[in-house]
Amino acid sequence: MARNLDPKCKQCRREGEKLFLKGERCFSPKCAITRRKYRPGLHGMARRRLSEYGIQLNEKQKAKAIYGMRERQFRNLFEKAAKSKANTGDKLLELLERRLDNVVFRMGLAPSRALARQLVSHGHFLVNDRAVDIPSFLVREGDTVKVKETKKKKNYFQELMKNYKGANLPPWLKVEPAMLSGRIVALPAVTEREIDTKAIIELYSK
Repeated sequence: MARNLDPKCKQCRREGEKLFLKGERCFSPKCAITRRKYRPGLHGMARRRLSEYGIQLNEKQKAKAIYGMRERQFRNLFEKAAKSKANTGDKLLELLERRLDNVVFRMGLAPSRALARQLVSHGHFLVNDRAVDIPSFLVREGDTVKVKETKKKKNYFQELMKNYKGANLPPWLKVEPAMLSGRIVALPAVTEREIDTKAIIELYSK
């Protein structure tokens, strides 16, 4: 699977806002946006006036960066949302949140989606007691996600159990930190939008 290998801090600076791609570092004084709140490159500090198309394109690029997706993956998910009977923007956000790598991140089992994606692809997780190593796998309401018993002995998961932080757990997830497992108790309902889905819909409608 193709991956975006651009430096994560540059991705945030390019968008002009925190995308929280580097876990704990994003909350520290070392955050690139805190230190250099301008675009990377020679003309990064120059003023930039975006057209309507530029604003829409920026919003799509931001969404792809947040969820760590490439164009084909993102477009396929958008087309799936557009075919549903629900509101396209709401459905798109729901599908993005249902990705297994995002669920692992939301459960607090990884400090960033990038690390969550790596953990999933390395086969550390079970969905409904079946091994799943596809980060784009879409979970459903009622599914359980947990770390394999054989993987819990690894230092990473041992430290995680001791220092688990789940303060930002969304209401559609229920987590048992001691078991390193969680359950999808409802479909994701996004109330606080990080992404302007209207701009993305307008971009793809052209």
